[in-house]
Amino acid sequence: MSPPSIRVLIADDHPVVRSGLVMIVQSAAGVEVVAEASTGTEAVELFRQYQPDVALMDLKMPELGGVDAIAAIRLECPHARIIILTTYDGDEDIYRGLSAGARGYLLKNVTRLELIDAIQRVHAGQKYIPAEVGARLAERLTNPQLTNREREVLLLITEGKSNQEIAAALNVSEGTVKFHVNGILRKLNVSDRTQAVLVALKRGIANL
Repeated sequence: MSPPSIRVLIADDHPVVRSGLVMIVQSAAGVEVVAEASTGTEAVELFRQYQPDVALMDLKMPELGGVDAIAAIRLECPHARIIILTTYDGDEDIYRGLSAGARGYLLKNVTRLELIDAIQRVHAGQKYIPAEVGARLAERLTNPQLTNREREVLLLITEGKSNQEIAAALNVSEGTVKFHVNGILRKLNVSDRTQAVLVALKRGIANL
């Protein structure tokens, strides 16, 4: 008697991508798709309803982002097995996704065999972190970390706000903002605000 199929939930807001993933997963022996979600909120609801063995989760989705959806699912189901499948390879994205409780992290250029292998391994209780993702995570853990206030300032810089506007938004002095900006530049190892924004976007610390 063959073992029961691995039941999979797929969450991705792009219909074409989602359909392709469904076809790939369904083509593998012993694996079946039981639900499809197009938003983070829907992913949480469908996980609750179907209790899949494994969920494939995109990071950037409407209503509720992938990281928040993972956290919500894990709150209800601490043993949920979730794999992030995304185009985003910034070290901050990887860190936040795995910290939220994802058991695997795959980029969308993954092969069909790698995707099925990841599903099977995570279902078996293992983690699935490809070498390049692990290297980015290690880099994130060894870099000087921004404080919460520095992150707030950096996000406002990314929005194009001046020191004066940032000071008003955070209800602090311009001198305090300049202090935080200097800390940001030093920790990101850049010399100006434009470079700081580029690094923040590349690493996934901020998004446009």
